[in-house]
Order: sequence, then C-alpha cells, then structure tokens
Amino acid sequence: MELHTGFDLQADLDTLDFRYGTEAFGPVTEKRKLDDIRGSLSNPEAEGPEIVYSVAMDVGKLKDKDDLIKRNLLFGAMIFEKGIIGEEPVRSQGHVHAVSESCHASTCEVYEIWNGAAYIYMQEHDADDPGRCFAVYAKAGEVVIVPPGWAHCTINANINEPMLFGAWCVRDYGFDYEGIRAHNGVAYFPKVRNGRIEFVKNGRYSDSGLEIVSAGGYQEFGLEKGVPIYTQYEKNKDLFRFVTDPACAGELWEGYRP
Repeated sequence: MELHTGFDLQADLDTLDFRYGTEAFGPVTEKRKLDDIRGSLSNPEAEGPEIVYSVAMDVGKLKDKDDLIKRNLLFGAMIFEKGIIGEEPVRSQGHVHAVSESCHASTCEVYEIWNGAAYIYMQEHDADDPGRCFAVYAKAGEVVIVPPGWAHCTINANINEPMLFGAWCVRDYGFDYEGIRAHNGVAYFPKVRNGRIEFVKNGRYSDSGLEIVSAGGYQEFGLEKGVPIYTQYEKNKDLFRFVTDPACAGELWEGYRP
C-alpha cells in the first residue's frame, strides 16, 4: 500500500509489515497480539484477530536521522488490523506517557492518520476521576495532538479496513500503564453496535462525561493542514520542539481542547 507520509514508506497489509525505500530507514516491524491487550478490554475473554496491531518506532529519511537524534525526536508508524474483538473495535490498551529524563516531564504525541479512520481517545487523568474525556474522530490526512500527562488510546474507527498512522514523540519515550490497568481500561469503552462505534462508560471511574469531536487544524501549534507532518518537520526543523520540550508550549496546554 502506498502511503502519503512524506517519505518512502509502504505497508504490506497481508503481513502487517512496513517496507522502506532506499532513502528511508526503519526497524523490523513489531507485532502486538490480542493477549497483550486483554487486560484493558471490557471483556478480557473476547475473541478477535491474533495480531491486533504492528509498530515500527524510529522511521524516516536517512538524511534526517542524525538531526532527529540530535533533537531527541522520533517518528513512529503503526498498522491497526480491521475487525472486532468481541464487541470492541481493534484498539490499543491505553497509557500515560511516562516522565522523560530528557525534559523531566510527560510528553505529548502528534498523530497523523494515513489510511482509514481513527478515534484518538484521551482523558485528563488515569485516577478514579478521569477529568475531561474526548474521543477525537480523524480521517486520512488529519492530525490529532494528545497533550502531556493525559491517558489515551488509539481506536480503529472503521472495522472494515486497516487503519494506519504515523506519530511524532520524544525519543526517550516510556509508557505508564498502572492507572489504566487498575481501572481495567480507559473511562469509556468503544463498542460496535449495528456497525457503528458507540462509547460505553467504564463503571470503575466516576462519571465525568465524554465529548466526541472531529480533528482540528492545530494552527496554534503552527501546523499546516493537508501537509504530511514529516514534510512539515523538513520545512521547519524546530516545529515539533513542543513534542520533546512540552514546557515551551505551556500556555497551549492550559484548558487544552483537541
């Protein structure tokens, strides 16, 4: 599958592997199995695809590799399988970004959907009171930013086709699963009802309400709509500094809405 990523990256949907052109770099694609995410499902015994998603962390153009390392910036690529897991669409289990040693803070993530459609679900906290909760619907070519410290998960919004995306994150990333696992998942479970996705409250959290919104343009972060986020990095190497140093965008995180 040809992808509009800004560099020579292709996907084999039969094997859920990424392929790299001669001027690109990337690792062997890692696979995540259904058994890896059972603890975050509304029904941990549910059946579904054996491989739910695959990931290639640290991809890009060879000419940019040294600069990406210098900036502590990393680009990842993922394939989410089509289908359902019991009543749920294919999704990740959810986590909070751990505090990175490089900036002494939890960091944000910038998603770009390449194929299909996604819900990027996010909640302010992974405690009993999840705070504000959003499910952001994004189609191919659209971008979603998850702010620092928020719990989040990624959901394939169309059960009939794979969903592929790329994301900017800090190079010394880490995941904190403790709060999400203590609540057996995020505050709202996506459920497939009559071919559509609905969100059902997880009773292990207090009731805070969920807003379902569409992806925005993020002009306040300097992003250009319709331009691959990798290409935007090439045009302005400092553009995604807020990913590796979230404090530099401090005012934008206050009262943040996706």
